[in-house]
Amino acid sequence: MDLTVIVPTFNEAPNVAELVRRVEKAVEGIDAEILFVDDSNDNTPDVVREVASRHVLPVRLLHRDNPVGGLSGAVIEGLRSTTSRWSIVMDGDLQHRPETLPAILAKGDATGADVVVASRHVDGGSSDGLSGGVRRLVSQTSIKVTKALFPSRLHGTSDPMSGFFGLRRGSIEVDGLHARGFKILLEILARQSLSVAEVPLVFEARLAGTSKADMKQGIALGRQLFDLKFGRISGFAAIGALGAVANLAILYGLQQFGVGYLAAACIAAVATIIGNFLLQERFIFNDLKAGARTVWKRWWHTFAFNGTESAVRTFLLWLIVETTSLHSVLVQAGLIAIGFTLRYLYQSRIVYKNVGTSEPTLDDIVESETAAHEAATHDISAHDAHPATGPVRQAEVA
Repeated sequence: MDLTVIVPTFNEAPNVAELVRRVEKAVEGIDAEILFVDDSNDNTPDVVREVASRHVLPVRLLHRDNPVGGLSGAVIEGLRSTTSRWSIVMDGDLQHRPETLPAILAKGDATGADVVVASRHVDGGSSDGLSGGVRRLVSQTSIKVTKALFPSRLHGTSDPMSGFFGLRRGSIEVDGLHARGFKILLEILARQSLSVAEVPLVFEARLAGTSKADMKQGIALGRQLFDLKFGRISGFAAIGALGAVANLAILYGLQQFGVGYLAAACIAAVATIIGNFLLQERFIFNDLKAGARTVWKRWWHTFAFNGTESAVRTFLLWLIVETTSLHSVLVQAGLIAIGFTLRYLYQSRIVYKNVGTSEPTLDDIVESETAAHEAATHDISAHDAHPATGPVRQAEVA
């Protein structure tokens, strides 16, 4: 197959019929399909099935009950679920014009590019569909900041924040992508050295429904930029450093009130374990929580490991202080530095390891007019999926 159009959706039922109609018309003559990767909690899956039964264009539905990684996770899951020569990602709200699909495919074939971006910021492109001047200003500022942070990787595109882009099969390491934030193109371009071409995008007004853009997504973008630029371990180190300062301050302060250094060290350890866990949950491993253990299991693993590490560290603190002339605070600082690496490895590889969630449900809804008729009267489950589809793997967030 030449093309899979990957459409991540969240409660986009009102837009499905028009989207399928326009995509089918746009890709006429192209060996193509639509793959909806749906995280909805409304009737969007049922609407997709009903609409698809009225069209010849092959439509697949991959519904995720546990939407690991949000929009980025949905796109990654979609990329794993297709073997087409090209995959084009577009939003389900029709702000991305389906009529641009052939241009993306043609540009990729003509240039040999790995990625073709539909850009609002080239000749013929426009961002007028953004709701209000504030959103346009925020969008333009975000692009400038992003390109400043990654000048070499993003020099080939004028719109690294675009959600409408095509990927040549085999051009990227899908398993190397992190499902975080909602700007998956940024994740792709910043992580790998790729050749990029562009076509103009006229960003249209939303047909129906409400925009998902909010302050929460802005914070998520900031976190994504930090992680891409400095790595997750940098944030972990920053929180660890804050915890170390707090640990030393508590240790010193309690001793000033007459508490023995061993008791003070134990109190400081418990306080900083709790504080560090809460900060790491919120700022460092937030994108991994959906596929990891429950919060209480994560807390137990964290407390057990850090408690053990703290006990060993306290013993070594006693041993070194009692057998040398070194000050307890200096010794504690050195031991904390050694324990940092062990804690990070345990947290990232054990505590927040993807332990698996329920498998997404894959429907091959329409393959032909005959299949369309059958789909109108039968609910096609994952067990009925076409063998060529292969197994659908759980989105891995690392």
